[in-house]
Order: sequence, then structure tokens, then C-alpha cells
Amino acid sequence: MPLSQEQLQRAWIEYKVYKDPRARFDLINHYSYLVKITAGRLVSNVPNGLDREDLVSSGVIGLIKSVDQYDPSRDVKFETYAIALIRGAILEMLRDEDWVPRSIREKLKALERAQQKLETALGKAPTVRELGDYLGMTDEEVDDLMVRSGRTSVFSLDDVVGGTSDGDDHIHFIEMIVDEDASPDGEAEGKELRRILASGVDNLPERERLVIALYYFEGLTFKEIGKVLGVSESRVYQLHTQAMARLRTFMKEQGTAQVA
Repeated sequence: MPLSQEQLQRAWIEYKVYKDPRARFDLINHYSYLVKITAGRLVSNVPNGLDREDLVSSGVIGLIKSVDQYDPSRDVKFETYAIALIRGAILEMLRDEDWVPRSIREKLKALERAQQKLETALGKAPTVRELGDYLGMTDEEVDDLMVRSGRTSVFSLDDVVGGTSDGDDHIHFIEMIVDEDASPDGEAEGKELRRILASGVDNLPERERLVIALYYFEGLTFKEIGKVLGVSESRVYQLHTQAMARLRTFMKEQGTAQVA
């Protein structure tokens, strides 16, 4: 049974102040619904060789980490914090599995190169038709490839900021904003990163800025964002890719992003 608001507040106090393991279990159980929601939104079709339970298991690791690290006194909703860590845990598992066939990876790389060359040549983001002409594909083939690109990409705000390492020591951007064990220097760094990234987002073109807000902060899927904007799902993936590239360039210019 989900906890009432009063029980939830009490559980946070009992766990964070008194380190009660039962309260920790109750919190994890109460927020377990976030794992299935996030896994479902992140990967609508489970790749061959994986089971949806694999995604859920990875997501649970992210949920447990978020309960252990969350500081209720910070000005960030737990759900926002938890979803970011759950999403990161699932994406890391998919990255480790390397589940995309080589033939598809080659096409995705060709699409990325085409987008970069055409944007440079045209001075704007290429249309699906322009990409199709360049790659010798139909609009439908380009659309499908762009959707695949979005679903297989692990390029996110975490990648924009950069991490110190992989595996258990990988640091997610949101962990630098909300970390109960952060030192004063680390806390100041998190605030500065948040300020710089917010500035970068503010400088994005309107539609790209809206995609970032709806995806990362409102939790909408790319398909849902497409309905809001009145565009195709593949177009939303393209807008997201463009926004991430602009943000990474901006963060590098500010000297805060890890150079790939």
C-alpha cells in the first residue's frame, strides 16, 4: 500500500535522521512505481536478448541509490531526482549490453554525419527530405532511422556535463545538485553547473528549449512531446539531438564539459 503524505514525511525523517532500515524499505516500496514508468517511457520496445525485467532490475538500482542519497532539505522534488537516476541506471545497462546491431550502428553514424554536414552547408537543421536525398533514402526510412537513433542514444544531460568514470562511480548531473554528503566545495560546484547549464538551455532555439523542458523536467516521452508540438516523433528526436549538441558546445566553451 502506498504511504499517505503524513506517513511519507515520517518515513523520510525516520530514515534520514534515525537510519531506520524499515523506513528505507517503505520508501523504496512506495516509489517503486517510478521504475516501471521510467523504463516504459525510456524503452518502448525491449531490444532482442533483453527482458523488460532486466530494465526494471537496473531501474531499481537507480531507485535505491536515489533514496539513499536524496536530501529532503534541498529544493528538488524526490520524483525528479529519482527519475534521473533510474533513467541513468537503465541507460548504463543498455550501453554495457551494446544491444544495437552493427548494421544499424553504421546507418546511425551515417545519419549523424549527414546531419552535421548538411547543417554546416545549409546553415540550418536539414529537413527529412534533405537528409533522404543526401543518404539515398525515402522519408519513411529516414524517419525510422531517426527514431532508432533517439531510442539507442544514451546522450543526455549527464553526457553534456560529463562524468568522472563509468560504473558505480559514474556521477550524474543531478547528483551534483542534490547530494546530502556533498562538501561545501562540491555543493558550490553543483550550483555553478546548474547555473551554466540553465544559461545554455535559455539560449536554445524555442522548440529545442521546449523539448528539453518537457523531456527532462516534465517526464514526457518523445511521442507525447510530438503531439504537444504538432510534429512527428522523429522530428522531436532530431530537435533533442540538436539541443544536446548545442549544450555540449556551450558547456565546453564554459570549460565545464568533459571533452570526448
